[in-house]
Amino acid sequence: MTGEPRRVALPPRTVDSRLIVVARAKRAEDYDAVLDVLVDAGIRSVELTLTTPGTFEHVPHLLARFGDTIDLGIGTVTNTADLARAIEVGAAYIVTPITSTEFVAQATDAGVPIVPGGLTPTELFASWSAGASAVKVFPAGQVGPSYLKDLRGPFPDLVAVPSGGVDLAGAEAWLRAGAVAVSVGGPLLGDAFAGGDLGALRERAAAFVDVCARSVE
Repeated sequence: MTGEPRRVALPPRTVDSRLIVVARAKRAEDYDAVLDVLVDAGIRSVELTLTTPGTFEHVPHLLARFGDTIDLGIGTVTNTADLARAIEVGAAYIVTPITSTEFVAQATDAGVPIVPGGLTPTELFASWSAGASAVKVFPAGQVGPSYLKDLRGPFPDLVAVPSGGVDLAGAEAWLRAGAVAVSVGGPLLGDAFAGGDLGALRERAAAFVDVCARSVE
C-alpha cells in the first residue's frame, strides 16, 4: 500500500464537542422532545439509529429543526442499501457496528464521513487503512481506555471513537487516553425515551458536555 488513503474528516462540530449521543428510540417521533433537551444542554452531535422505526422518513424534519445546531449522523448501518439511503437523506456522518471496507469506500466516494466498528487490532486497522474517518471501538466497555493506549503503539495515527458502555467517568478516561470523541447512549439518555424526567436528562447531558470539554489528551 502506498501513501495515505483518501479520507473524509469527521464534521468539525462533532470533533470540537468530543461527544456523540446515540439516540435509540422506540419511534422516530420520540426523537424531537429529547433532541430539544440535548441541544439546550449543549450537545452538538447525535447519532440516529436505524433500529428506531421510521428514522429515514423523519430525518428531513429533524434536519429542518435541528440541522443548524447539531450534526445528525445515522448509525446501526449494516447494509449497502441503508448506507446509500443515509447518504441520500443528508446524514452528517455514518456509523456502522461492523468492519467493512466496502462501506468505507461507498461513503468516502460520496464525500460522507464514516465510522466503522471493530474491536480487534486487525478489524480496526482494516477500516482505518481503507480510509475510515475514525474507527468505532465497540463494545468499548469490554476493554477499557488502556486498550486505546495499547493500540496507539502500533497505530499512532488511529482516530478512535469508543462506543458501548461509556459512562461519565469512562468518557473522561477514554478522551485522556486519546479518543477523538466518545459515543454515549444509555448512561446519558437513561429513561428519556421511555417517558423519563427530561429535567434529569438535561442535567446528565450537561455533565457529559462539561467533562468532554474539560478532558484533554
